[in-house]
Amino acid sequence: MTTSSTSEASRSLTRSEWVSTLPPWRRLLAMLNWRPVYDIEQRTKQLRIESLESKRRTKQLESEIEQLKKENERLAELESRMDALLLSADSSSQTPPATGSN
Repeated sequence: MTTSSTSEASRSLTRSEWVSTLPPWRRLLAMLNWRPVYDIEQRTKQLRIESLESKRRTKQLESEIEQLKKENERLAELESRMDALLLSADSSSQTPPATGSN
């Protein structure tokens, strides 16, 4: 089977052209099973659900990140207070011993 031009060979068949190439029994099956719109709708619906779940999860993660940043700031503040307390405790405990000269 030869084609008259390469452009005809490269173009895809339309649904009706494809069905017309099938034997009669297969045409009937193809017509019964052919539901591209339904399949596309189902896939689109699934993608929308996944997109919404992804957005929800992203918001949840952003919220958790903000909470962790606040906790890190709070811990850094507590750590600096603790260091200051330890330094003041060390300096007060290192007072020179009293001499016994009378």
